[in-house]
Amino acid sequence: MARNPRITFIGAGSTVFMKNIVGDVLQRPALSGATIALMDINPQRLEESAIVVNKLIATLGVKAKAETYSDQRKALAGADFVVVAFQIGGYEPCTVTDFEVPKKYGLRQTIADTLGVGGIMRGLRTVPHLWTICEDMLAVCPEAIMLQYVNPMAINTWAIAEKYPQIKQVGLCHSVQGTAMELAHDLDLPYEEIRYRSAGINHMAFYLKFEHRQPDGSYRDLYPDLVRAYREGRAPKPGWNPRCPNKVRYEMLTRLGYFVTESSEHFAEYTPYFIKDGRPDLIEKYGIPLDEYPKRCIEQIERWKGQAEAYRSADRIEVEQSREYASSIMNSVWTGEPSVIYGNVRNNGCITSLPVDCAAEVPCLVDASGIQPTYIGELPPQLTALIRTNINVQELTVRALMSENREHIYHAAMMDPHTAAELDLDQIWSLVDDLLAAHGDWLPAWARGGRKSAAA
Repeated sequence: MARNPRITFIGAGSTVFMKNIVGDVLQRPALSGATIALMDINPQRLEESAIVVNKLIATLGVKAKAETYSDQRKALAGADFVVVAFQIGGYEPCTVTDFEVPKKYGLRQTIADTLGVGGIMRGLRTVPHLWTICEDMLAVCPEAIMLQYVNPMAINTWAIAEKYPQIKQVGLCHSVQGTAMELAHDLDLPYEEIRYRSAGINHMAFYLKFEHRQPDGSYRDLYPDLVRAYREGRAPKPGWNPRCPNKVRYEMLTRLGYFVTESSEHFAEYTPYFIKDGRPDLIEKYGIPLDEYPKRCIEQIERWKGQAEAYRSADRIEVEQSREYASSIMNSVWTGEPSVIYGNVRNNGCITSLPVDCAAEVPCLVDASGIQPTYIGELPPQLTALIRTNINVQELTVRALMSENREHIYHAAMMDPHTAAELDLDQIWSLVDDLLAAHGDWLPAWARGGRKSAAA
């Protein structure tokens, strides 16, 4: 009898996300008998997640089973796939710190989880824990594939590849397919008729092609239509979040000739052009949602209270297919049926105009042999140039982590496009001092500490 896969969730208390992935998995016949091992350090969230998984199993009438663990290594033992989704330090205290301390310097952010001083700090908090998962995987499930859904995605993926190159890993995000759906909606076209090819780094990949299939089977370039729709005020259409009107990305399309895959609220803080002290006109013109991520966290925490209660009392939990790649990857590896996903992997020459060791986001073929990134070649020079400004920050953060050299934390902040556009060198050094002091024990021991002088 064929063996069923064992799928371990580290950070299973991210219940809504876990529910979407498990719902996708259990609807695939080859995976429907899986053992779902749930691990979290929060007993209440773990229990809530187990309730949800068991109700999904009952609703779908499949043979899967759920197990719960508070011990990471035990949860990982014998796993075939390891799904990682957690936030070290949570909304409180760490996200609040990442926003409030920079504000004292006049440095305002929107999301602060990928780049900038917020992204750097999150990387320093997160990577050491990801490394413990790699250690445990090498001990108890060395052949498993890690599906990593944690931000800062590029820093995490780079740091894992650097320290544990033998771990099979891919960083996953839904921005590529999610944005393609948004653009199809903006142009009133069915998403199924769109063809695209995207490449770059996580949250700053670009559609190198974005086309619509014609009745005769040929494809038409949609970039002129997108620019025209923006110029005429027909795009962007209102999205799921009224605070985030998505104008930044359309403006950048008119300047670069290509559309970026991650949202305008993210993109505004990866570049030096949109959030500027004393320029409220820019915030107004492009609808930039300052402090957006804390607002979302508060809304999410509030929403979860009602949702957890609803899940507890529900007899059935209905499942829709999500946009996530996880179940597609598992199905292809398990059955050999090929699929194509967008994944974050060590570049290794896939994009020739970016560093070989950076984390690149490229199309990947998945089959029984695992995840195989595809060759892209050189990106248009203006895209390469902009992406490199973000890679500088990622590289210095990874260097800090690998060498335990605190100096590189300051260097990373100094190279950040948004931070450098707003603050002088003394302010940047002082801000990093304050952030390191405020985060305290959430950081690895080598990174903690009090004040450093600019000359040190």
